[in-house]
Amino acid sequence: MNDDRDPSASADISPVGWYVGSYLLRFVEVDEPGNEEPDSRFLAWENTVIVRARDLDEAFRKIELLGMQGTEPYQGGPEGVPVRWIFEGITDLLPIYEPLEDGAEIMWEEHDAESLRSLRERSMSLEQIRERFRRDKGRS
Repeated sequence: MNDDRDPSASADISPVGWYVGSYLLRFVEVDEPGNEEPDSRFLAWENTVIVRARDLDEAFRKIELLGMQGTEPYQGGPEGVPVRWIFEGITDLLPIYEPLEDGAEIMWEEHDAESLRSLRERSMSLEQIRERFRRDKGRS
């Protein structure tokens, strides 16, 4: 993490006017019982987006609106079953502190102390990343 920010600046305000946020969508068959049961299991997507905003409040509202787009029911699959994505909420929101350009840091996350083995297991080779995309493509 690059921490060359102005110490007098507010941590929740982006000095460059950009924010990165994630929101969660849940997929349901509209007529399926149990769609509101807390222990039911659902396919979910967490999408991460960037928005231009004056402050955290405006960024939150913009990301919330983005998350609610495309949540109207539609006919899915060969049988035309009524399905929809349900917006479940925002899962993360951070100011971007650097101008957007090649190599700009837009997100960071601090992790508790871990073993060197565990830290190295997080890293992926280019081939592992490509394999993940091939697996994901095979599922669709």
